Formats: sequence, structure tokens, C-alpha cells
Amino acid sequence: MFKHIAPYAGDPILTLNESFGRDPRAHKINLSIGIYFDDAGRLPVMAAVREAETAMLQNIAARPYQPMEGAANYRAAAQHLLFGAQHEAVTSGRIATVQTIGGSGALKVGGDFLQRFFPASQVWVSDPTWDNHRAMFEGAGFAVQTYPYYDAATGGLKFSEMLAAFGALPEQSIVLLHACCHNPTGVDLSAAQWAELIPVIRARRLIPYVDIAYQGFGDGIDEDACALRALADAGITFFCASSFSKSFSLYGERCGALSVVCPDAAQAELVLGQLRATVRKNYSSPPTHGGQIVARVLQTPALRAQWAAELGAMRQRIHTMRSRLHAVLSAKLPGRNVDHFLTQRGMFSYTGLTPAQADRLREAHAVYVLRSGRMCVAGLNSSNVEATAVAMAAVLAAQA
Repeated sequence: MFKHIAPYAGDPILTLNESFGRDPRAHKINLSIGIYFDDAGRLPVMAAVREAETAMLQNIAARPYQPMEGAANYRAAAQHLLFGAQHEAVTSGRIATVQTIGGSGALKVGGDFLQRFFPASQVWVSDPTWDNHRAMFEGAGFAVQTYPYYDAATGGLKFSEMLAAFGALPEQSIVLLHACCHNPTGVDLSAAQWAELIPVIRARRLIPYVDIAYQGFGDGIDEDACALRALADAGITFFCASSFSKSFSLYGERCGALSVVCPDAAQAELVLGQLRATVRKNYSSPPTHGGQIVARVLQTPALRAQWAAELGAMRQRIHTMRSRLHAVLSAKLPGRNVDHFLTQRGMFSYTGLTPAQADRLREAHAVYVLRSGRMCVAGLNSSNVEATAVAMAAVLAAQA
């Protein structure tokens, strides 16, 4: 019956992670998958999360289905974290938010909604972007194009080319943007560049779709949301897919949200109704447990402060790893500029490695990075950062 079905080639990230698991070498280092590990190389359980979940388990109650849009306290907590509790868009009720199955669920629900109501639009993603962005929107029925973004020569941003591309897009084009900690490059727009881009978005009547999966890992919780707040301040209607997987270390709980900032509360109510319908057609309603952990942490002042401090320590550890990697590479490769490891933000960096060099790094040194050259800096720790830098320097020097 199924002989005509083509085999699945596999996801490049998850497949590489599986290959790492099968590698028998004791000194292997996994910098492929986007997961934050602590300095001992373990997936952390945050103390604020542990305390919130422990308190919840003292009062185990019935578990009915949630509403299609999810729990009200979770949705409010997500809005407040993204936009600030006192932001006009929040207090005026012009944001429609639904709880989703992770950030991917937010992208899926938003993609399906847009395909229904803006079927003539096309989606534009950064070159490069997270692989699943293209898959998600193509799966929703959109043609997906790219706009200029990463400059391989400098390890920075092609901002003037990006700005020109946005200025030439058809009206109601959907533009996928990363709020912070760009995946896969770690290259972000500055606040000044956002201020220059937003008027172009408004003038061309584009539909921004902002992905924020790493809030708190770049410059700070509020700082990393500055693009969202600037778009809302400018009166732009836009979509935002958010995730708590990394910031709460709750990967398997699949805690996400889709927020649509609308012109007014009446339109937000219309959008929320159709988002409910979209959720119903996808998975009917979201799960309860992980979302309630997030809501309890964010809505309990002491726990929120504890969580923010823990997240700050995670962010600082990544900064430290970037600095140590940069120091060793600079010493091993004199005359080569590796400053991009310091200027790129968040969990990821584009190393500048070619696919052949990434293969060599894996085969000869047991250091796993994606063939695109993306590495997860959060996989580095005080025990493996020097070995990683030495191996990377050897590969770069040999194939320069």
C-alpha cells in the first residue's frame, strides 16, 4: 500500500544529534542541537521551576480540557512578559494571544490563519533562517522566499540590502523576523536598525511575523523584547510566536504562545475567535501542566525574580563561553578576525566553517556542529571550550 512513499531524509539538526548519540568516542562534544546545558554539561532544572511545580503537586486536581485558546493566566503572563504589563497594546486589549504547543505550534497556527485570510501573500524569511521556518510556511501553503541578511564576509548583517529588499516587497507580504538571538547566525538588528526598518514595514504595508524563542539570552528579558514593543508603539499589526522552552528549560512541556497585535480591541476579538477555530482544526486545545508552571513563576513575584536571576546567570555563562572561545581562537589563528563570536548574540553563532570543514571537525575531532557552520554556544562549558577552540583552529588552519 505504501510502496510509493518516499523515505524521509530526516531533519538536519535532529539527525546530526542522533549521530552524536551513536558516536562511541568519549571526548565527543555536541554543539549541534539548540539546547542550553549548564557548565557540567547537563540540562538544568531551574530552581524557580522546581519550586513552582512542587507547589502545584501539593494540590493535584481534576484535569479537564483547556479552552481552545488556552489558560487565561498563562496567556496574560505571556503578554506581560513580551510587551510589559502596562504597555498600551496590553491595557487596551488589542492583543489576541493563544497558548500553543511550543513556538512551532505558534508558527503553525499563525501560518494556517494567514493562509486562510491572506492567501495571495508570500512569506519572506532571512537568508539564512531556522530550517523549520521554511517548512512550516510551505506546509501552510505559502510560497517562501528569502531576503538578504547574513554577511559571510564580516560575520555581521547585510542591513542596507535587507532594508532595500523590504522596500521593494509587494504589500501584505509576510516577513519573518527574529526578535533577538537570531537562529542560526546569532546576528541581530540593533535598536537603531529596528527604528529604521519599522517605517519601511509601515510604508509598504507588510505583515511582520516575529519569532522570539530566546528572550533573555541576548541582552536581557526586556531588552530582547524591544523590537516587539517598538512595532506595537508604531501601530504596526503583527504576529509574534514565542516559546518558553529555552528560558524555562521546559523543552518537553512544549510551552508556547501566538500573539497578534491588532489595531484595536474589536479586531483583536475577531482575530482571537478565528485563532480558536484554527487551534480546533489542529490540536483542539493545548496541554495544561507546563503552561501552569510558567504562569505560576511569572505571576509570583518572588519566583519571577528568582527565575530572572537564573536566566541572567545562563546568559552570562554563554557570554563567558564566547569570550573564552574567542581568546583561544585568536591565539591559535593570529591575523584572523574572529570577533564575530563576541558580537553575535544568544545561543548560536555562525562559525564561518564550510560544510567540508564541519565534516572534518566532526570526523577528526568529534566536535559536532551543523554543516551550515552553526554552533550552539550553550553546549560549551569550562571542560570542553578549549578543546573545541583548538579543534576548530586546526580545521580552519588546515583548510584555509
